[in-house]
Amino acid sequence: MQKKALFLDLDNTIYLVSSIGEELFKSLFQIISESGEFSENIEELKKEIMRRPFQFVANDFSFSDSLRSKCMDHLLNLTYETHINTVEGYPVLQEIPCKKFLVTTGFTKLQNSKIDRLNIRDDFEKIYIIDPSLTSLSKRDVFKKILVKYKFKIDEVLVVGDDLNSEIKAAQSLGIDSVLYDYQGNQTANNGQKVIRNFAEVKNYI
Repeated sequence: MQKKALFLDLDNTIYLVSSIGEELFKSLFQIISESGEFSENIEELKKEIMRRPFQFVANDFSFSDSLRSKCMDHLLNLTYETHINTVEGYPVLQEIPCKKFLVTTGFTKLQNSKIDRLNIRDDFEKIYIIDPSLTSLSKRDVFKKILVKYKFKIDEVLVVGDDLNSEIKAAQSLGIDSVLYDYQGNQTANNGQKVIRNFAEVKNYI
């Protein structure tokens, strides 16, 4: 069936965090380094911060209350003000004739600044920012909300993202088709999960 809607992730899907991460999180990494809490695994921690929402990483790495508070205060007001390049093949996605929804997890101010620097706001029917500091909603909750609001059938939607444990898992739990964007080819996808390396390949699953 021809898909009527695309649900897309932002970070490491529409753009690569690695392209801006060192500059964007320089001050945050300094706060963490100066705390002395992660002298042995600081590089692993940095990689996770550039891959997943901060609150989830802080929980997994058992940040102290003091360090978590300092980091949160910093991140709540953080923005990115330099141009960001979209991933290879993104212009092909723009041409696909269906409704597109951006569903991203992160700090509201920061996510909005990245969306504006990417100049992609007009590409989407609606943008949903799930800010863990403000809501307990998950991507699964938002996907269900969109399905109901726009009266989409399950088989009329395709989810595209880079995280097997986030948007891909949410899609699978709802019975929605999904495509894993794995630009480095280093993720292990099971159970027949569709995988792409270039965004232009999305059109093969519409």
